[in-house]
Amino acid sequence: MIKIKKIVLLILLIFNFSNIKANEMKIGISTFLSGGAASSFGIPLKQGLEFMFKAINKGSVPAPYNTPGIAGKKVSFFFIDESGGSTKQVAEFRNMVQRQKVDVVMGYISSGDCLAIPSVADELKQLTVLIDCGTPRVFEEGSYKYVFRTGPHAAMDNIAGALYLKRKGIVPKRVAAINQNYAWGQDSWADFKSSIDVIFNNPKVVSEQFPKIFAGQYGTEISAIMVSKPDLIHSSLWGGDLESFIIQSNARGLFRNKTVFLSAADHVLPTVGKNIPDGVIIGARGPHGDLAPNTKLANWFKDEMKKEYNIKVTTQPMHKGAMAALFLKKAYDEAYSKLNKFPSNEEVIKFMEGLKWDTPSGEAVMALGNGHQAIQDQAIGKSKWNSDKKRVEIVDIEYFKAKCVNPPEGIKSLDWIKGGFQDAEC
Repeated sequence: MIKIKKIVLLILLIFNFSNIKANEMKIGISTFLSGGAASSFGIPLKQGLEFMFKAINKGSVPAPYNTPGIAGKKVSFFFIDESGGSTKQVAEFRNMVQRQKVDVVMGYISSGDCLAIPSVADELKQLTVLIDCGTPRVFEEGSYKYVFRTGPHAAMDNIAGALYLKRKGIVPKRVAAINQNYAWGQDSWADFKSSIDVIFNNPKVVSEQFPKIFAGQYGTEISAIMVSKPDLIHSSLWGGDLESFIIQSNARGLFRNKTVFLSAADHVLPTVGKNIPDGVIIGARGPHGDLAPNTKLANWFKDEMKKEYNIKVTTQPMHKGAMAALFLKKAYDEAYSKLNKFPSNEEVIKFMEGLKWDTPSGEAVMALGNGHQAIQDQAIGKSKWNSDKKRVEIVDIEYFKAKCVNPPEGIKSLDWIKGGFQDAEC
Protein backbone atom coordinates (compact mmCIF):
# COMPACT_ATOMS: atom_id res chain seq x y z
CA MET A 1 0.00 0.00 0.00
CA ILE A 2 2.84 2.40 0.92
CA LYS A 3 4.57 1.69 -2.41
CA ILE A 4 1.33 2.41 -4.32
CA LYS A 5 0.90 5.72 -2.48
CA LYS A 6 4.48 6.70 -3.35
CA ILE A 7 3.92 5.87 -7.00
CA VAL A 8 0.67 7.86 -7.08
CA LEU A 9 2.42 10.81 -5.38
CA LEU A 10 5.26 10.65 -7.90
CA ILE A 11 2.79 10.62 -10.80
CA LEU A 12 1.01 13.65 -9.33
CA LEU A 13 4.30 15.51 -8.90
CA ILE A 14 5.31 14.76 -12.48
CA PHE A 15 1.90 15.87 -13.73
CA ASN A 16 2.02 19.11 -11.72
CA PHE A 17 5.56 19.85 -12.86
CA SER A 18 4.59 19.27 -16.49
CA ASN A 19 1.55 21.50 -16.04
CA ILE A 20 3.70 24.27 -14.56
CA LYS A 21 6.16 23.96 -17.46
CA ALA A 22 3.31 24.14 -19.96
CA ASN A 23 2.13 27.42 -18.44
CA GLU A 24 5.58 28.95 -18.18
CA MET A 25 7.72 30.87 -20.67
CA LYS A 26 11.41 30.31 -19.91
CA ILE A 27 13.88 33.04 -20.89
CA GLY A 28 17.68 32.96 -20.62
CA ILE A 29 19.40 36.35 -20.50
CA SER A 30 23.05 37.25 -21.03
CA THR A 31 24.36 40.49 -19.51
CA PHE A 32 27.56 41.62 -17.84
CA LEU A 33 27.43 40.53 -14.20
CA SER A 34 31.16 41.00 -13.58
CA GLY A 35 34.03 43.04 -14.97
CA GLY A 36 34.29 46.62 -16.13
CA ALA A 37 30.91 46.68 -17.90
CA ALA A 38 28.86 45.33 -14.99
CA SER A 39 28.23 48.14 -12.50
CA SER A 40 27.08 50.90 -14.85
CA PHE A 41 25.61 48.78 -17.63
CA GLY A 42 25.18 45.04 -17.08
CA ILE A 43 23.55 45.26 -13.63
CA PRO A 44 21.20 48.14 -14.59
CA LEU A 45 20.12 46.11 -17.64
CA LYS A 46 19.43 43.18 -15.32
CA GLN A 47 17.38 45.45 -13.05
CA GLY A 48 15.31 46.78 -15.94
CA LEU A 49 14.48 43.27 -17.13
CA GLU A 50 13.77 41.92 -13.63
CA PHE A 51 11.44 44.81 -12.87
CA MET A 52 9.57 44.59 -16.16
CA PHE A 53 9.10 40.81 -16.20
CA LYS A 54 7.82 40.88 -12.61
CA ALA A 55 5.39 43.66 -13.54
CA ILE A 56 4.29 41.72 -16.63
CA ASN A 57 3.64 38.61 -14.53
CA LYS A 58 1.49 40.68 -12.14
CA GLY A 59 -0.31 42.55 -14.93
CA SER A 60 0.72 45.88 -13.38
CA VAL A 61 2.18 47.52 -16.50
CA PRO A 62 0.00 50.36 -17.85
CA ALA A 63 -2.29 49.58 -20.81
CA PRO A 64 -2.01 48.12 -23.36
CA TYR A 65 0.33 45.80 -21.44
CA ASN A 66 -1.88 45.30 -18.37
CA THR A 67 -2.79 41.63 -18.85
CA PRO A 68 -0.80 39.18 -16.69
CA GLY A 69 1.99 37.20 -18.34
CA ILE A 70 3.04 36.86 -21.97
CA ALA A 71 0.30 35.28 -24.07
CA GLY A 72 -1.15 34.04 -20.80
CA LYS A 73 2.06 32.36 -19.63
CA LYS A 74 4.07 33.33 -16.58
CA VAL A 75 7.63 34.42 -17.40
CA SER A 76 10.48 32.63 -15.66
CA PHE A 77 13.94 33.97 -16.34
CA PHE A 78 17.56 33.61 -15.34
CA PHE A 79 20.79 35.48 -16.05
CA ILE A 80 24.24 34.40 -17.19
CA ASP A 81 27.40 36.49 -17.22
CA GLU A 82 28.36 37.99 -20.58
CA SER A 83 31.98 38.41 -19.50
CA GLY A 84 34.53 36.20 -21.18
CA GLY A 85 34.33 36.95 -24.89
CA SER A 86 32.32 35.74 -27.87
CA THR A 87 33.61 32.15 -27.93
CA LYS A 88 32.40 31.66 -24.36
CA GLN A 89 29.07 33.31 -25.17
CA VAL A 90 28.44 30.98 -28.11
CA ALA A 91 29.06 27.98 -25.82
CA GLU A 92 26.72 29.46 -23.18
CA PHE A 93 24.10 30.11 -25.85
CA ARG A 94 24.17 26.48 -26.98
CA ASN A 95 23.86 25.37 -23.35
CA MET A 96 20.78 27.54 -22.76
CA VAL A 97 19.12 26.20 -25.89
CA GLN A 98 20.11 22.52 -25.88
CA ARG A 99 20.30 21.73 -22.17
CA GLN A 100 18.19 24.32 -20.39
CA LYS A 101 15.52 24.33 -23.11
CA VAL A 102 14.72 28.03 -23.01
CA ASP A 103 11.90 29.45 -25.11
CA VAL A 104 13.74 32.72 -25.81
CA VAL A 105 17.31 33.95 -25.44
CA MET A 106 17.77 37.66 -24.71
CA GLY A 107 20.59 40.06 -23.95
CA TYR A 108 24.06 40.91 -25.30
CA ILE A 109 25.66 44.27 -24.72
CA SER A 110 28.97 43.78 -26.53
CA SER A 111 28.90 44.27 -30.29
CA GLY A 112 31.45 41.46 -30.61
CA ASP A 113 29.01 39.05 -28.97
CA CYS A 114 26.14 40.30 -31.12
CA LEU A 115 28.09 39.55 -34.26
CA ALA A 116 28.85 36.00 -33.06
CA ILE A 117 25.43 34.88 -31.79
CA PRO A 118 22.96 35.35 -34.73
CA SER A 119 24.34 32.64 -37.03
CA VAL A 120 24.21 30.13 -34.16
CA ALA A 121 20.66 31.22 -33.32
CA ASP A 122 19.53 30.57 -36.87
CA GLU A 123 21.38 27.25 -36.94
CA LEU A 124 19.50 26.11 -33.81
CA LYS A 125 16.24 27.82 -34.85
CA GLN A 126 16.25 29.63 -31.52
CA LEU A 127 14.27 32.85 -31.11
CA THR A 128 16.78 35.46 -29.91
CA VAL A 129 16.37 39.10 -28.94
CA LEU A 130 19.48 41.28 -29.00
CA ILE A 131 18.84 44.07 -26.50
CA ASP A 132 21.62 46.60 -26.83
CA CYS A 133 24.81 46.02 -28.87
CA GLY A 134 25.22 48.90 -31.30
CA THR A 135 27.18 47.86 -34.37
CA PRO A 136 25.11 48.36 -37.55
CA ARG A 137 26.82 45.35 -39.09
CA VAL A 138 24.50 42.74 -37.49
CA PHE A 139 21.71 43.23 -40.02
CA GLU A 140 23.55 45.30 -42.62
CA GLU A 141 25.95 42.44 -43.33
CA GLY A 142 23.65 39.53 -42.52
CA SER A 143 20.06 38.32 -42.64
CA TYR A 144 18.56 36.19 -39.87
CA LYS A 145 15.16 34.61 -39.39
CA TYR A 146 15.20 33.96 -35.64
CA VAL A 147 17.05 37.08 -34.45
CA PHE A 148 15.67 40.55 -33.64
CA ARG A 149 17.30 43.64 -32.15
CA THR A 150 14.95 45.82 -30.10
CA GLY A 151 17.38 48.74 -29.69
CA PRO A 152 18.48 50.92 -32.62
CA HIS A 153 22.03 50.53 -33.89
CA ALA A 154 24.68 53.14 -33.25
CA ALA A 155 24.60 55.00 -36.56
CA MET A 156 21.80 57.20 -35.25
CA ASP A 157 23.84 58.09 -32.14
CA ASN A 158 26.61 59.61 -34.19
CA ILE A 159 24.45 61.14 -36.92
CA ALA A 160 22.38 62.87 -34.23
CA GLY A 161 25.57 64.02 -32.50
CA ALA A 162 26.78 65.71 -35.66
CA LEU A 163 23.36 67.29 -36.25
CA TYR A 164 23.33 68.50 -32.64
CA LEU A 165 26.56 70.40 -33.30
CA LYS A 166 24.97 71.96 -36.37
CA ARG A 167 21.82 73.01 -34.50
CA LYS A 168 23.93 74.63 -31.79
CA GLY A 169 26.12 76.49 -34.27
CA ILE A 170 29.27 74.57 -33.30
CA VAL A 171 31.59 74.19 -36.30
CA PRO A 172 34.51 71.84 -35.60
CA LYS A 173 37.89 72.56 -37.19
CA ARG A 174 40.22 70.08 -35.47
CA VAL A 175 38.77 66.74 -34.33
CA ALA A 176 40.19 64.03 -32.06
CA ALA A 177 38.64 60.68 -31.20
CA ILE A 178 39.09 57.89 -28.67
CA ASN A 179 37.09 54.69 -29.26
CA GLN A 180 37.53 51.06 -28.27
CA ASN A 181 39.34 48.89 -30.79
CA TYR A 182 36.54 46.53 -31.80
CA ALA A 183 33.35 46.66 -33.87
CA TRP A 184 31.47 49.12 -31.65
CA GLY A 185 34.25 51.68 -31.41
CA GLN A 186 35.35 51.38 -35.01
CA ASP A 187 31.82 51.66 -36.41
CA SER A 188 30.90 54.56 -34.10
CA TRP A 189 33.89 56.61 -35.16
CA ALA A 190 33.38 55.81 -38.86
CA ASP A 191 29.76 57.00 -38.67
CA PHE A 192 30.58 60.18 -36.74
CA LYS A 193 33.59 61.08 -38.89
CA SER A 194 31.61 60.57 -42.08
CA SER A 195 28.71 62.62 -40.68
CA ILE A 196 30.87 65.63 -39.80
CA ASP A 197 32.67 65.31 -43.15
CA VAL A 198 29.35 65.77 -44.92
CA ILE A 199 27.88 68.41 -42.59
CA PHE A 200 31.04 70.46 -41.93
CA ASN A 201 33.04 69.86 -45.11
CA ASN A 202 35.82 67.59 -43.87
CA PRO A 203 37.21 69.09 -40.65
CA LYS A 204 40.78 68.00 -39.92
CA VAL A 205 41.23 64.82 -37.86
CA VAL A 206 44.23 65.44 -35.60
CA SER A 207 44.18 62.30 -33.43
CA GLU A 208 42.56 58.85 -33.62
CA GLN A 209 43.01 56.64 -30.56
CA PHE A 210 41.82 53.02 -30.41
CA PRO A 211 42.64 51.49 -27.01
CA LYS A 212 41.80 47.89 -26.23
CA ILE A 213 38.36 47.32 -24.71
CA PHE A 214 38.43 47.36 -20.89
CA ALA A 215 41.94 48.88 -20.94
CA GLY A 216 41.11 51.11 -17.96
CA GLN A 217 44.18 53.35 -18.21
CA TYR A 218 44.25 56.15 -20.80
CA GLY A 219 47.26 58.30 -19.91
CA THR A 220 48.97 57.74 -23.26
CA GLU A 221 45.81 58.44 -25.27
CA ILE A 222 44.96 61.55 -23.23
CA SER A 223 48.47 62.90 -23.77
CA ALA A 224 48.23 62.29 -27.52
CA ILE A 225 44.89 64.08 -27.73
CA MET A 226 46.11 67.04 -25.67
CA VAL A 227 49.19 67.47 -27.87
CA SER A 228 47.01 67.44 -31.01
CA LYS A 229 45.03 70.49 -29.76
CA PRO A 230 41.52 69.57 -31.00
CA ASP A 231 38.48 71.78 -30.59
CA LEU A 232 36.17 68.71 -30.71
CA ILE A 233 36.64 65.31 -29.04
CA HIS A 234 34.46 62.31 -29.93
CA SER A 235 34.20 59.11 -27.91
CA SER A 236 31.92 56.08 -27.82
CA LEU A 237 33.63 54.57 -24.75
CA TRP A 238 31.16 52.98 -22.35
CA GLY A 239 30.93 51.20 -19.00
CA GLY A 240 34.00 51.14 -16.76
CA ASP A 241 36.18 52.35 -19.65
CA LEU A 242 34.15 55.55 -19.94
CA GLU A 243 34.11 56.09 -16.18
CA SER A 244 37.92 55.78 -16.07
CA PHE A 245 38.40 58.02 -19.09
CA ILE A 246 36.20 60.79 -17.68
CA ILE A 247 37.91 60.76 -14.28
CA GLN A 248 41.42 60.66 -15.79
CA SER A 249 40.56 63.36 -18.35
CA ASN A 250 39.05 65.64 -15.72
CA ALA A 251 42.16 65.34 -13.56
CA ARG A 252 44.33 66.51 -16.47
CA GLY A 253 41.95 69.14 -17.84
CA LEU A 254 41.42 67.44 -21.18
CA PHE A 255 37.86 68.69 -21.59
CA ARG A 256 38.72 72.32 -20.76
CA ASN A 257 37.85 74.78 -23.56
CA LYS A 258 36.87 71.95 -25.89
CA THR A 259 33.60 70.57 -27.24
CA VAL A 260 33.29 66.97 -26.11
CA PHE A 261 30.72 64.52 -27.49
CA LEU A 262 30.24 61.23 -25.63
CA SER A 263 27.83 59.26 -27.78
CA ALA A 264 26.67 56.73 -25.14
CA ALA A 265 27.40 58.30 -21.77
CA ASP A 266 24.19 58.69 -19.76
CA HIS A 267 24.66 55.39 -17.91
CA VAL A 268 27.87 56.54 -16.18
CA LEU A 269 26.58 59.94 -15.04
CA PRO A 270 25.28 58.59 -11.68
CA THR A 271 28.73 57.21 -10.83
CA VAL A 272 31.08 59.89 -12.21
CA GLY A 273 29.03 62.76 -10.76
CA LYS A 274 30.98 66.03 -10.53
CA ASN A 275 33.93 64.45 -12.34
CA ILE A 276 32.22 65.29 -15.61
CA PRO A 277 32.24 69.03 -16.36
CA ASP A 278 29.10 70.92 -17.30
CA GLY A 279 28.47 71.26 -21.02
CA VAL A 280 29.70 67.87 -22.25
CA ILE A 281 27.42 66.69 -25.05
CA ILE A 282 25.76 63.44 -23.97
CA GLY A 283 24.01 60.70 -25.93
CA ALA A 284 22.01 57.84 -24.40
CA ARG A 285 21.51 55.67 -27.51
CA GLY A 286 17.88 56.77 -27.58
CA PRO A 287 15.50 58.92 -25.52
CA HIS A 288 16.15 57.21 -22.21
CA GLY A 289 16.28 58.48 -18.61
CA ASP A 290 16.29 62.29 -18.56
CA LEU A 291 15.66 62.21 -22.32
CA ALA A 292 12.52 60.02 -22.13
CA PRO A 293 9.17 61.40 -23.34
CA ASN A 294 6.46 62.62 -20.97
CA THR A 295 4.06 59.67 -21.33
CA LYS A 296 2.13 57.56 -18.84
CA LEU A 297 4.25 54.48 -19.59
CA ALA A 298 7.55 56.38 -19.38
CA ASN A 299 6.66 58.14 -16.14
CA TRP A 300 5.35 54.91 -14.56
CA PHE A 301 8.57 53.09 -15.46
CA LYS A 302 10.89 55.84 -14.20
CA ASP A 303 8.96 56.39 -10.96
CA GLU A 304 8.59 52.70 -10.11
CA MET A 305 12.22 51.88 -10.98
CA LYS A 306 13.42 54.66 -8.69
CA LYS A 307 11.34 53.26 -5.84
CA GLU A 308 12.30 49.65 -6.48
CA TYR A 309 16.06 50.20 -6.65
CA ASN A 310 16.46 53.42 -4.62
CA ILE A 311 18.04 55.31 -7.51
CA LYS A 312 17.88 58.98 -8.54
CA VAL A 313 17.55 58.45 -12.28
CA THR A 314 16.90 55.65 -14.76
CA THR A 315 19.52 55.09 -17.45
CA GLN A 316 19.85 53.66 -20.92
CA PRO A 317 20.34 49.96 -20.04
CA MET A 318 17.26 49.92 -17.81
CA HIS A 319 15.14 51.39 -20.59
CA LYS A 320 16.63 49.02 -23.16
CA GLY A 321 15.64 46.05 -20.99
CA ALA A 322 12.08 47.37 -20.73
CA MET A 323 11.90 47.87 -24.50
CA ALA A 324 12.92 44.26 -25.14
CA ALA A 325 10.50 42.81 -22.56
CA LEU A 326 7.55 44.78 -23.96
CA PHE A 327 8.49 43.77 -27.51
CA LEU A 328 8.06 40.13 -26.50
CA LYS A 329 4.77 40.81 -24.74
CA LYS A 330 3.30 42.79 -27.63
CA ALA A 331 4.26 40.22 -30.28
CA TYR A 332 3.23 37.12 -28.31
CA ASP A 333 -0.03 38.66 -27.10
CA GLU A 334 -1.00 39.66 -30.64
CA ALA A 335 -0.11 36.21 -31.97
CA TYR A 336 -2.11 34.52 -29.19
CA SER A 337 -5.11 36.75 -29.89
CA LYS A 338 -5.08 35.94 -33.60
CA LEU A 339 -4.16 32.24 -33.40
CA ASN A 340 -6.05 31.41 -30.20
CA LYS A 341 -3.06 29.42 -28.95
CA PHE A 342 0.47 29.99 -27.71
CA PRO A 343 2.51 30.53 -30.89
CA SER A 344 5.52 28.56 -32.08
CA ASN A 345 8.76 30.39 -32.92
CA GLU A 346 7.86 30.40 -36.59
CA GLU A 347 4.38 31.74 -35.88
CA VAL A 348 5.39 34.55 -33.54
CA ILE A 349 8.17 35.70 -35.89
CA LYS A 350 5.49 36.78 -38.36
CA PHE A 351 4.07 39.12 -35.70
CA MET A 352 7.50 40.39 -34.69
CA GLU A 353 8.60 41.39 -38.18
CA GLY A 354 7.82 45.06 -38.70
CA LEU A 355 6.21 45.34 -35.26
CA LYS A 356 5.52 48.80 -33.81
CA TRP A 357 5.28 49.02 -30.03
CA ASP A 358 5.17 51.59 -27.25
CA THR A 359 8.03 51.73 -24.75
CA PRO A 360 9.16 53.85 -21.77
CA SER A 361 11.41 55.57 -24.33
CA GLY A 362 8.68 56.31 -26.84
CA GLU A 363 7.59 54.38 -29.90
CA ALA A 364 9.89 51.85 -31.56
CA VAL A 365 9.36 50.03 -34.84
CA MET A 366 11.10 47.11 -36.56
CA ALA A 367 11.83 49.10 -39.70
CA LEU A 368 15.22 47.82 -40.87
CA GLY A 369 16.85 44.44 -41.48
CA ASN A 370 13.76 43.04 -43.21
CA GLY A 371 11.72 43.88 -40.13
CA HIS A 372 14.22 42.57 -37.57
CA GLN A 373 16.03 45.80 -36.59
CA ALA A 374 14.35 48.52 -34.53
CA ILE A 375 14.57 52.26 -34.98
CA GLN A 376 13.31 55.02 -32.69
CA ASP A 377 13.68 58.74 -32.15
CA GLN A 378 16.97 60.04 -30.77
CA ALA A 379 17.79 62.75 -28.25
CA ILE A 380 21.05 64.51 -27.37
CA GLY A 381 21.74 66.97 -24.55
CA LYS A 382 24.46 68.39 -22.31
CA SER A 383 25.67 67.54 -18.82
CA LYS A 384 24.72 69.88 -15.97
CA TRP A 385 25.30 69.37 -12.25
CA ASN A 386 22.12 69.93 -10.21
CA SER A 387 23.18 70.85 -6.68
CA ASP A 388 19.66 70.46 -5.29
CA LYS A 389 19.22 66.93 -6.64
CA LYS A 390 22.93 66.16 -6.17
CA ARG A 391 23.26 64.53 -9.55
CA VAL A 392 24.20 65.26 -13.14
CA GLU A 393 21.22 66.03 -15.36
CA ILE A 394 20.98 66.14 -19.14
CA VAL A 395 19.78 69.56 -20.28
CA ASP A 396 19.64 71.65 -23.47
CA ILE A 397 18.07 68.65 -25.20
CA GLU A 398 17.46 68.33 -28.94
CA TYR A 399 15.20 65.63 -30.39
CA PHE A 400 15.60 63.93 -33.77
CA LYS A 401 12.97 61.87 -35.56
CA ALA A 402 13.83 58.23 -36.20
CA LYS A 403 13.81 58.63 -39.98
CA CYS A 404 16.05 61.70 -39.70
CA VAL A 405 18.93 59.75 -38.15
CA ASN A 406 18.40 56.20 -39.45
CA PRO A 407 18.95 55.05 -43.03
CA PRO A 408 16.08 53.75 -45.16
CA GLU A 409 15.58 50.01 -45.40
CA GLY A 410 18.14 48.26 -47.59
CA ILE A 411 20.81 50.98 -47.43
CA LYS A 412 23.93 50.60 -45.28
CA SER A 413 24.37 53.37 -42.73
CA LEU A 414 27.82 54.44 -43.89
CA ASP A 415 26.75 54.55 -47.54
CA TRP A 416 23.71 56.65 -46.58
CA ILE A 417 25.82 59.08 -44.58
CA LYS A 418 28.43 59.48 -47.29
CA GLY A 419 25.63 59.97 -49.81
CA GLY A 420 24.44 63.05 -47.91
CA PHE A 421 21.55 61.51 -45.90
CA GLN A 422 19.33 61.21 -48.96
CA ASP A 423 15.57 61.28 -48.17
CA ALA A 424 16.18 61.89 -44.46
CA GLU A 425 12.95 63.04 -42.80
CA CYS A 426 14.20 65.78 -40.50
